[in-house]
Amino acid sequence: MSAILPPNALLDVPRTPAGLLSNREKDRLIERAFLGLYRWYTARSQETRNWNADLSFDWKGLRHDLPKEIMTTITGFFAVEQYAPDYTSELVNLVRRSHGRSHFQLRWGSEEEKHADAWENAVLFSRQRSPQWLAEYKERLRAQQWHLPFPDAIHNLVYTVFQERATQLNYLNLMKLANGKSDKVANAVDPVLARVAQTIAVDEAAHYNFFLECTRLYLYYYPARTLEAVKNVIGQFSMPASHLVPDWDEFSTTVYKAGIYGPRDFNRDVMQVAFRNLGIESRKKLEEGIKATREVPDFDGQATVQTAIWDSFDYGSIEGDVKRLHVKIQDYEKGVGFDAVDPFEFVQNPEAPRGVDSDTTNPAEKE
Repeated sequence: MSAILPPNALLDVPRTPAGLLSNREKDRLIERAFLGLYRWYTARSQETRNWNADLSFDWKGLRHDLPKEIMTTITGFFAVEQYAPDYTSELVNLVRRSHGRSHFQLRWGSEEEKHADAWENAVLFSRQRSPQWLAEYKERLRAQQWHLPFPDAIHNLVYTVFQERATQLNYLNLMKLANGKSDKVANAVDPVLARVAQTIAVDEAAHYNFFLECTRLYLYYYPARTLEAVKNVIGQFSMPASHLVPDWDEFSTTVYKAGIYGPRDFNRDVMQVAFRNLGIESRKKLEEGIKATREVPDFDGQATVQTAIWDSFDYGSIEGDVKRLHVKIQDYEKGVGFDAVDPFEFVQNPEAPRGVDSDTTNPAEKE
């Protein structure tokens, strides 16, 4: 279109078609929701998950004869969590202009720090690794630095959805072993270890839900970009620091044989769960929808390009989830008094086909 208009006429062409939200307005709406969600999350975490890595567990009661498979597993968990300073600093720097998301990453980092300390205590109190061994191992780990897997904020946001769910699954399956609810590893029962794994898994579930809500916001206002990010992330997904942790192959083989985590678990209990929460039917459906979107002719405007994307996922379900998130934030902020000074409101995306009804029957995931 720009090729057939005189240069002076271009100044009068609106960047956004009438009746649609500009990208600037979408970004403002998403940012305000991030801030409200961060406020709600902080209050919730302080009230329900304010545990201490040293004082909340009976470390003196941890077994000294844990099986080799369990020791390899908890040592691997400890190693991955050692990069919490890198995870936090890299993500904070990436999203520093966003109040809600950058402050959440600081809160997230403080919770991940507790996980690192808890797994270190588990390794230490097992008495199978000396303090000197741990100090040398930490020095070896921290000699290398972790970097973001993707250069932009939306891809890293989507990545954290899958990563947090995978991490939660790892800890839940270790908890099953330590509770005697799995026969994959003999003589693995230990109540202290089970409580540690369960406590950290609850944190990971909370993290997953936060990142999931944020991704739904992007999916609601920027469906094509978000689905493209989902496709890219799952196409090259790997657990964080897998290329940095020594003996990663031994660790990954051990957790697979112990029934803790493997490719099948990722497909069934990570990818499919996240897809369901994002209204995506399947990986095949996702890829077909993105391909169809690219094939729609564009006439100097993105509204037309978006038209083929709506069949790629359950947009009505996502709209229902986003509305429920707004109600949760509104209820919290009303109790504080923010509603009187900085009211938070839901703004419908006018680009979506209006024949789609929001799903209001299934409650949103709760921490």
